[in-house]
Amino acid sequence: MSPLYWIIAASLAGGLLSVVAAAAFTYSLRPHWVHHLVSYAIGALLGAAFLEVMPHALSTAGDTKYIAGLILAGILLFFVLEKLVLWRHCHEDQCEAHEHVELHDSLGHAEGDRGRSGALIMIGDTFHNFVDGVLIAAAFMESVPLGLVTATAMIAHEIPQEIGDFVILLHSGYSRARALLFNMLSSLATLVGGVLAYVALPMVDGAVPVLLALACSSMIYVAVADLIPGLHRRPQLGATVQQVGLIGLGILSISGVHLLVDGLGLVQ
Repeated sequence: MSPLYWIIAASLAGGLLSVVAAAAFTYSLRPHWVHHLVSYAIGALLGAAFLEVMPHALSTAGDTKYIAGLILAGILLFFVLEKLVLWRHCHEDQCEAHEHVELHDSLGHAEGDRGRSGALIMIGDTFHNFVDGVLIAAAFMESVPLGLVTATAMIAHEIPQEIGDFVILLHSGYSRARALLFNMLSSLATLVGGVLAYVALPMVDGAVPVLLALACSSMIYVAVADLIPGLHRRPQLGATVQQVGLIGLGILSISGVHLLVDGLGLVQ
């Protein structure tokens, strides 16, 4: 099957799955479910970054220092982008961006989410989904197994993020139906990013290893900077053991996806 079909299928399935899961969780939300999802997502992201995406980027480029530098630069880039988002809606020490929101603390998000308008959330989420689509496309253009592993990791971290965004929209006054509709429309940006990347990447020499390096940076940054800090709010021994176990499960699941697609012969 053509990489384009894989990109379309993964983008649609990932977007719809994460949005539907987010909507379902808000109807019967249990805080410990979110904690479990976040721990698993950390493992999936780190497993995909270090076991799959980074090795492929290194082998494709053939220059270890070049790729390592790109990954480092990518982490710094995502840090700056996150700072810009924070500056966008908070210009002083004491503002709405520092109010406490219990759900988002459990998700490991900054406490400023309560002050964001629904429109700002949708703009940011749409851009994020578009970038995810580009990175998924780059992975599938390298190999189908890598694309499936990357899409799996993206979906794993999208579900808790979509739960958070869904709750923010409800808190901003949106009905459940409108929040679901807007989230579904936003998820289509993944498909747009994937298809555009599929068309444009062959015209740019050397773009695939660069995007793979950025995908690696994105996964590492989201896991380490956005998700792990939230786990530290539950320092109890039992919670820590559970978190480590679920992170390990996330890593193992990435290896499992790799073995599965290899066993099914899903190669380019």
